[in-house]
Amino acid sequence: MDLRENLKKYAHLIVKAGCNLKKGQEMLISAGLEAAPLVRLVVEEAYSEGAKDVVVAWSDECVTRLHYENSPMECFTNFPEWRAVLENGIAKRGGIILSIMSDDPQAMAGVDPKKLLATSKASHAACKPFFDGMNFGHNVWCIVGAASPAWAKRVFPDCTEEEAVSKLWEAIFHAVRVDTPDPVAAWGAHRRSFEQRRAYLNEKQFDKLVYRNSIGTDITLGMPKNHIWQGGGSETVDGVYFFPNMPTEEIFCTPDRTRTNGTVHSALPLSFQGVLIDDFSLTYKDGRIVSCSAAKGEDTLKEIIATDDGSKMLGECALIPKQSPISEMSVLFYNTLFDENAACHFAIGMGFPECVKGGLEMTTEQLLEAGINDSSAHVDFMLGTPDLSITGVTANGEEVPLFRDGGWAF
Repeated sequence: MDLRENLKKYAHLIVKAGCNLKKGQEMLISAGLEAAPLVRLVVEEAYSEGAKDVVVAWSDECVTRLHYENSPMECFTNFPEWRAVLENGIAKRGGIILSIMSDDPQAMAGVDPKKLLATSKASHAACKPFFDGMNFGHNVWCIVGAASPAWAKRVFPDCTEEEAVSKLWEAIFHAVRVDTPDPVAAWGAHRRSFEQRRAYLNEKQFDKLVYRNSIGTDITLGMPKNHIWQGGGSETVDGVYFFPNMPTEEIFCTPDRTRTNGTVHSALPLSFQGVLIDDFSLTYKDGRIVSCSAAKGEDTLKEIIATDDGSKMLGECALIPKQSPISEMSVLFYNTLFDENAACHFAIGMGFPECVKGGLEMTTEQLLEAGINDSSAHVDFMLGTPDLSITGVTANGEEVPLFRDGGWAF
């Protein structure tokens, strides 16, 4: 594998397709120190495409852990003012927001989950323009991955560090189609591949979806009126097409926040802010979680659910067949960006305004009335199994197979 050449192709793909950077735009990159080789190439590529300014906000997971272990709670309930000025300013000026993820999936194992959740709540409160810019289609945003030694050894524990890093880069490049002759063109074709199924689902306007599998998932999701299935990328209110997640294999929507009933079991571990949550289940009644359990990471799971009122409800349901490229690699990445594209998933918390007709022009109150959840949390978890069945039920009671044996039924 020619790592340098593939990193250059990856950087070009991120800037051209993921971010669709326009001349004169600003870009904010959040990245760990381990991702520096890729970050430098992305910065170079962004300037070559005409970026006005590129700011990199570096982090180091070892320093971050020391902060969580030694600082009092007040440091986490009060978001740094300088960071809020930076993020809100970039958003208000129409800048691009890029996150490059490379952290060890268990970097924060054992850290007080209350501190982790306090940081998330404080950031959403202090950086409302920043998050609204992404949520309501005013800013292009993109999340990608970069291999690091600690992450690679989690994924490939039986390899040497050098071998593990090489194998993880190879898996990332395959997942994002960097190993094709023209990755940007490949993503254009990938975008078009979603259109037929999205059109079918949107035409049907199912009243509810019923999920069942052999590990105990038996749950029904009510769907909002005038809902819209999305997938293959997103578009700003100004008509700029971009890819928020690279990779992406999902067609997704937002369920009605008040009409979820039943129990869902996790199919893969969830890595949340460096804590692994595994073998867990959630039971819903009239949209709200009424009970939960986890074999590992239960305290953190409960803290996620307790983030705010909206974190007790669902914000997303996403359809990914077992035949997806990431699933077929049979690699557990311990990273939601990749693992969510290997299996159908739900998300606790915030829903998507673009998933209901006219949603990007609605107020928060109007979105709630339309059934779209609001929360400072949005945490994806995987539920798809090889025997998963999903049935769509129309308003007149017609049952339509959507998934059978973990794959598309239409």
